[in-house]
Amino acid sequence: MTAGIVSTIGQKCKRCYSCIRECPAKAIRVINGQAVVIEERCISCGHCVKVCSQHAKNTLSDVDKVLYDLLPSHNTVAVLAPSFVVSFPEIYPKVISALRKIGFKQVVEVAFGADLVAKYYESYFEKENFDKTIISSPCPAIFNFIEKYYVDLVPNIAEVVSPMVAIGRYLMKNYGSDTKVVFIGPCIAKKDEYKDDEVHDAIDSVITFIELKEIFELLHIELESLEDSSFDPPYSFLGKSFPLTGGLLKTANINNDILEKKVIIVDGKDKAEEIIVDIFKNKIKNKFVDILFCEGCINGPAIDSDMNYYSKREALIDYIESNNPHIDKQIWMSEIYNNRDLDLSRKFRPNNQRRPMPSEEKIREILARTNKFNPEDELNCGSCGYPTCREYAVAIAKGLAEEDMCLNYLIDRLETAYSELKNAQEQLQSAEKLASIGQLAAGVAHEINNPLGTIMLYANMLIRDVQKKGCNTNIQDIQTIIEEANRCKNIVSNLLNFARHGKLKLAKTNIHKILEMIVKGIKLKEENSDIIININNNSEVLEIEGDSDQLKQVFINLISNAVESLEFSVIKNININLRNDENNLIVDIIDTGCGIPQENMNMLFTPFFTTKKMGRGTGLGLAISYGIIKMHKGDIKAKSSIDHGSTFTVKLPIKLNITKTNMN
Repeated sequence: MTAGIVSTIGQKCKRCYSCIRECPAKAIRVINGQAVVIEERCISCGHCVKVCSQHAKNTLSDVDKVLYDLLPSHNTVAVLAPSFVVSFPEIYPKVISALRKIGFKQVVEVAFGADLVAKYYESYFEKENFDKTIISSPCPAIFNFIEKYYVDLVPNIAEVVSPMVAIGRYLMKNYGSDTKVVFIGPCIAKKDEYKDDEVHDAIDSVITFIELKEIFELLHIELESLEDSSFDPPYSFLGKSFPLTGGLLKTANINNDILEKKVIIVDGKDKAEEIIVDIFKNKIKNKFVDILFCEGCINGPAIDSDMNYYSKREALIDYIESNNPHIDKQIWMSEIYNNRDLDLSRKFRPNNQRRPMPSEEKIREILARTNKFNPEDELNCGSCGYPTCREYAVAIAKGLAEEDMCLNYLIDRLETAYSELKNAQEQLQSAEKLASIGQLAAGVAHEINNPLGTIMLYANMLIRDVQKKGCNTNIQDIQTIIEEANRCKNIVSNLLNFARHGKLKLAKTNIHKILEMIVKGIKLKEENSDIIININNNSEVLEIEGDSDQLKQVFINLISNAVESLEFSVIKNININLRNDENNLIVDIIDTGCGIPQENMNMLFTPFFTTKKMGRGTGLGLAISYGIIKMHKGDIKAKSSIDHGSTFTVKLPIKLNITKTNMN
């Protein structure tokens, strides 16, 4: 995409979207986070330059052309817009001297071109039939906007050149066709206007007041040290008021009384767009509408002044009042008359840049992609640069925006990504911890198994010898040795199970049947006769993908723990509830037992942590269960209250997507 009158400095653009928010033409597209100006859609109003706090907008410069081409080798005339008194307050008479110092042969007022145009408007206003509302044409941002986005209104634009073109044509006629003319003013859109095929013969270059100050600095021109100077003829009269809102009407002697219904004066971006839309919709019946995109040219994008609007207005009025009394009106009128045949007409052409409106289905699809499924999801916060979420979706569909511009969508994505990252980190830490403990457990189990086998072998041999000799005194002690050795054997077996739990044998598994089998076995034990265990199956899912043996081990551990917690409870109930959501089977094991102290909750799934009495637990059951559930891509959580019981919740995916390396 080539650079137009206005372009973006990529390294300075900070995703603030101010330019998008303020662009009336929606001529700025975000590409990879950079607000890129679309040349063919841009109306060159320069408003994005004004609102960019990062100074990330660049304006096409003619400084080199003026300094190194036009000034050295041509008879070059500077035409200075009357708003220069605002850009150079207090020292504005010295600006004329400075322009001559840097090489301009003459310095002429653009305001005389405004006088010429005003007379044309006066005549135009009187003879026009006005079967339609006429829109004034001195502001290039306005007619650019109409040509590109309201093409049906192109015939409504007054076919009159701007003051800039008028003075250029005057100079070509009176100074000779070899004269080169440089316009200097506060308007960026003039850089686009002077290249238009309709008027390209009038002006050779356009620089702004900002660029003029750059030239003065580059050439070390100190304005304060220069003498005051005056313009070269022709001298202007009321044309100096053109930079003010309503200045055209004042100069053209058109009645702009507030009660005059035939004429409307409009200034400012928002009001200008509003009146154009109203004219387009036939809501305006007025005869003539004078529109300036800025709040007068004194507030142009390149005015480069710290004064507020009212101070600027006052400064220009003071300038007019101090200069106009010295104008010889007879000479001025003679000059106007002598150039009555000067062609000040021009044509305007449609240059439609509107993109087709997307379908309602496409808009809803885009809104859904940014998590806006219902009207209440559309916050219309404007952070993307568009006033509503719907307009933002339309811009995306038209290729003018991207989804990452929505702040709320980005925050949601960031929160989701952070949550996923946190879960992944926790799972990784747990996996690493379990893997290292598993390796240690496997090594310890292997080393203990051999001497443990020897102890049990010789203990059994010893008890047989004692029995043969009929000496029963030490049999109880030897049986204690065998019992403790068997307990060690069970611990070693659990250690090996813990070390090996990383491999799954996946198959269709009916969790309800597994739970029924476990509960049936527990109820067969006499010591559990007073415990009530209920299985409540509210799940629509009959089977899941899983390793039935390992899952059985999980639920044996959890239900056994629940049973043990009921030892001293008055009410001995265990409820096992099965339910499901869209993707998971969920099992809640709820007991009325003693509960778990809050300080122990964070250590429940830590290997070798147990609160059971000596000889009743190894502290590996929940750790093994945790590992098995995680291998199934599931989750296990616990909540508890002292003396009120505990709830363990197991969530298992209905369908697993596990790589073969995790399966036997």
